[in-house]
Amino acid sequence: MQNEKEIRQGYYEGERSLFMSEDLKIYDTVFGEGESPLKESRNIELQGSVFRWKYPLWYCNNVAAKNCVWADMARAGVWYSKNVLVEDCSIEAPKNFRRCKDLTLKDVTMPNAAETLWQCEKVKLENVTAKGDYFAMNSSDMEMEGLTLYGNYSFDGAKNVVIRNSRLLSKDAFWNSENVTVYDSFISGEYLGWNSRNLTLINCTVESLQGMCYIENLVMKGCKTLNTTLAFEYSTVDADITGKVESVINPLSGVIAADCIGEIIIDKDKVDPTKTRIICRNGGPCKCIAV
Repeated sequence: MQNEKEIRQGYYEGERSLFMSEDLKIYDTVFGEGESPLKESRNIELQGSVFRWKYPLWYCNNVAAKNCVWADMARAGVWYSKNVLVEDCSIEAPKNFRRCKDLTLKDVTMPNAAETLWQCEKVKLENVTAKGDYFAMNSSDMEMEGLTLYGNYSFDGAKNVVIRNSRLLSKDAFWNSENVTVYDSFISGEYLGWNSRNLTLINCTVESLQGMCYIENLVMKGCKTLNTTLAFEYSTVDADITGKVESVINPLSGVIAADCIGEIIIDKDKVDPTKTRIICRNGGPCKCIAV
């Protein structure tokens, strides 16, 4: 980088205060009231700094922010930006990270992550904690390790997602998604995975009312289901469950194996029961209901 500059313990107000900056290192600096302070900037390093107002990093390239804070009013913080690293940061503001590409979040907390991570590409999350509805809608090519998420309607329309060692407390997670694989994680929330394609759960624990329904190509291997009722309706399934499934209703086709299934509900006017093989490994107690 040529003509690399440094700012230390600065304070900036007003719209576009550092507009179109290049090759800049910013330390211990506060960006107060004033929109878009670093809009259209590139090759920016931020450490120990605070954003207090809206739209701080739009249309930026090559940004690394470490030990920084986005306060509540720093909303819509990083949009339309490429090659962004956010590490050891606290982000209080909602609606962050939209239409970004090559985005990495590591050791980040987001207590108000409503409508965050929308339509982003090539995303990596490591040890991220987020609370907010509609997280990661329509994003693609995502890899996550150690995500803790509190918020409904997460990953709606997401594609090509891999999640490991995470906890998702999320009603309607993975709706309309495609090519999602979750390993060694805990998922709790009603209506899990509806209208998705190629949803794979490996060694996961799932709690869900009417979960895993309307899915094309659902795979579950080594999973546990807690208080999971009315599962697999109109889904094509390859499921191997450890322990009990409370109830299964109208699967379209495939294999469902569990130690015990409390209740099996089949409506022959809606599905062909010969297309699904249901296995209770311990023999019962299973109650089969034909309606």
